[in-house]
Amino acid sequence: MKAAICTTYGPPSVIQIQEVEKPPVKDNEVLIKIYATTVTPGDCVVRTSKMWAMRLLFGIRKPRKPILGSELSGKIEAVGKNVKKFKPGDPVIAYNGMKFGAHAEYITLSEHAALTIKPENMTYEQAAAIAFGGTTALYFLRKGNIRKGQKVLIYGASGSVGTSAIQLSKRFGAEVTAVCSSKNFELVTSLGADHVIDYTKEDFTKNRYDLIFDAVGKSSKSHCKDALSVGGKYISVSHGIAKENVEDLKFLKELAESGTLKAVIDRCYPFDQITQAHEYVEKGHKKGNVVILIEPDILR
Repeated sequence: MKAAICTTYGPPSVIQIQEVEKPPVKDNEVLIKIYATTVTPGDCVVRTSKMWAMRLLFGIRKPRKPILGSELSGKIEAVGKNVKKFKPGDPVIAYNGMKFGAHAEYITLSEHAALTIKPENMTYEQAAAIAFGGTTALYFLRKGNIRKGQKVLIYGASGSVGTSAIQLSKRFGAEVTAVCSSKNFELVTSLGADHVIDYTKEDFTKNRYDLIFDAVGKSSKSHCKDALSVGGKYISVSHGIAKENVEDLKFLKELAESGTLKAVIDRCYPFDQITQAHEYVEKGHKKGNVVILIEPDILR
């Protein structure tokens, strides 16, 4: 099978598509033919790994897990003899988190992994773009104890995590202020943001919020403390990693099928242009998600 291999740490050019062996299917695993995946900021962080502390975690000279990619959509091609939850032909989505492996034509996952049936109303392209942002936003909003009626500010509201955070915050009954550039006002408003602030022109700390969520990890608690109401909380994606959770993925699927959660896709690239996708994501200005079409001929 073909896979995008991170051959060493460095710029996007270190990603090379190579032929590797299709993974064998264990008794409790499913083999998934991947139709679509994404390139996320997390993939770019691992690929560069500029800090030695990160290399101790991911690998000293090159990533221990050279096939990046944390989320996917596709179809189950085969199942192990002990698998009960899925069958060949099932359309699925999965979130493999820091285990990676989605930038390939095939992947094997435990039937108990963060894996569920694809939302019926979504294409494979769309379905591949809800797990990373949705799971991350859900984890941190819960960590911030989001509640109905709260005033919530989302910093970096137009990215994959931010666009999910807007929709989830509205689902939880919050009043949402989205911080992004003015060119993305229409996008975040369409997702439910009640107020918008252009971070290049306004100081969002002049108002008070019950919860401030930095969805890009570029602010600080010290900078935002004066914008917090009494008992308010500041949370940031730089303060942890959302782990894969099947119940969260099922919840996101339900929201997608009800129309509460929409996939926001900036660009789509064919698999052989995954290097260009890394280059674009690395610039830090994408809107929502960047999707990789592993099987572009599959009906979207």
